[in-house]
Amino acid sequence: MTARLFRRRTAAALRPVFVLGVIGATGLIGVLGLTSCRVGGDDDGAAAGPVVIAPGRPGEGSRTLSPGQAARERPDDSANAADLSYVRRMTEHHRQALTMSALAPQRASAEPVKRLAERIAAAQRPEIAVMESWLTNHPDPGTAPTGGSGRATEDPAAHDRTRDHDHGGATMPGMATAQQLAELAAATGPDFDRLFLRLMIAHHEGAVTMAGEALAGGNNGAVEEMANEVVAQQSAEVRRMRAMG
Repeated sequence: MTARLFRRRTAAALRPVFVLGVIGATGLIGVLGLTSCRVGGDDDGAAAGPVVIAPGRPGEGSRTLSPGQAARERPDDSANAADLSYVRRMTEHHRQALTMSALAPQRASAEPVKRLAERIAAAQRPEIAVMESWLTNHPDPGTAPTGGSGRATEDPAAHDRTRDHDHGGATMPGMATAQQLAELAAATGPDFDRLFLRLMIAHHEGAVTMAGEALAGGNNGAVEEMANEVVAQQSAEVRRMRAMG
């Protein structure tokens, strides 16, 4: 190998690589990782590895952390019972909004009502997909098999969840009853418009209430983002619907 080729390969190997990352809620934000050939001093025992530069609070200097230190300083983001309950229930809540909105194209008379129903469906359908994906990655521990028998441990709360589901989610704030849904499906023209707006306003207000409960009692960052989005989006739609009615 020529000296020039050796120098070129060595320079390429030592070229810094920038990596963006995030450390949440400990005052460490906007993290920048810079790969370096650091030897020693890494509490993970690695001879060389990425270095994480964590900006300090106002008036404080930045800190240099190993990836292991950075991971340990991240807050506990594990999902708790409030997170699981919110996502599970809000998925059903959204599905009812899709059922109601699907009636509007053929039964509503006012174009603003039809457009509103279309926007609701366009927003909540992908949100359901996101929540279902979250639930897949965060299964309810009450349904997981435990012990040596291979059987799931029976969770007393599971009976309540099943009963709520079987009754159309009537215990969830803002959910329309089976009778109200039947009345909406039978209505046409201005009668449909008025009933749709009345039921959907209550539905949205219930969703905002549920989101507020999740924000107060939950722990998972992704659920917090979902709940904040529900509050912002559905509060705005409630104002529009009140103006239409």
